[in-house]
Amino acid sequence: LHDRAKQLVMLFGVLAMIGFAASFKVQRLMPWRRELGCLVLSMALSTAFVTPVKVVTSVQCPWSLTEFGGQETYSELLSPRPATDKPGRCWPGGHAATGFTLFALFFMLRDRRPRLAKLGLIVAFGLGSVFSVGRMLQGAHFFSHNIWTAVFCWLICLGVYYFVLYRPEPNGSSNSEESVAG
Repeated sequence: LHDRAKQLVMLFGVLAMIGFAASFKVQRLMPWRRELGCLVLSMALSTAFVTPVKVVTSVQCPWSLTEFGGQETYSELLSPRPATDKPGRCWPGGHAATGFTLFALFFMLRDRRPRLAKLGLIVAFGLGSVFSVGRMLQGAHFFSHNIWTAVFCWLICLGVYYFVLYRPEPNGSSNSEESVAG
């Protein structure tokens, strides 16, 4: 089941790329070009960061640890790793990132369609949580692995939003008391 849901998110990403490419030709999509670009870039970066970080950190899965019936020794994140035949590849969570990458929907829609943005946030948090719990029940991740994955995905999507879509209000257009009193 989680593989099908993961494939749906990948299909959504492909459709987002097609939508972004089409926004250069299709009149109806042109006003959404920056938002579609933000969506595509956010999703790409939110999933692309996982594998390199797994390689660098070499964190073992719970199912691999001696405490849980495995063969590997627990070591803290970024501390020296004990010698092993097979380095760990369990932090951050890849399945969780697939769900949490949809935080990009929130940022894509937050300025133009706030209600839909909230729905996107709920979907992203819900799907990321379902993937997280599923993998924790299998013994693939600790809870903290998935919390960090959500934080990374959120910060990546926030950063892309900031650089691609965020436009601060001009100084004179705020509804401050000074402008009302004046």
